[in-house]
Amino acid sequence: MKVILLKDIKKLGQAGDIVEVKRGYARNFLIPNALALGYTKDNLRLFQNRRKKEEAEREKARAKAQSLAAALSKLSLTIPQRVKNEEEIYGSVTKTMIAQALREEGYDIAEDRIVLDEPIKKLGIFTLKVNLFPDVVGEVKVWVVKK
Repeated sequence: MKVILLKDIKKLGQAGDIVEVKRGYARNFLIPNALALGYTKDNLRLFQNRRKKEEAEREKARAKAQSLAAALSKLSLTIPQRVKNEEEIYGSVTKTMIAQALREEGYDIAEDRIVLDEPIKKLGIFTLKVNLFPDVVGEVKVWVVKK
């Protein structure tokens, strides 16, 4: 039986592929679990329309992420911290603190999107990357200053 795969399936194919499988596998597993559609002209047209809609939504989200990246590149966050020595701070500046500072500026970005290799433990200016979309990375400047 020919089916149109709706999702990538290991050892079978990628989403959009038309593959030949046993009738029982298609009827009992692939189709009920929304992993595939039976191959007909109507289902092929339905799949192509769905794919076009998903691509348009993805492109819209990508454009939004690119505009957010441009806005973040102009943004400069200031995070005041208590200092114990000349440049060393108590504790560290974490992703949570940076995400909170972004929220205060009006940007709701989850902390898991902020790339911070290690916590910031000194005063200074740091440029951090923010993953906004699979291939869109923004940068934000963070100033850690004495409180």
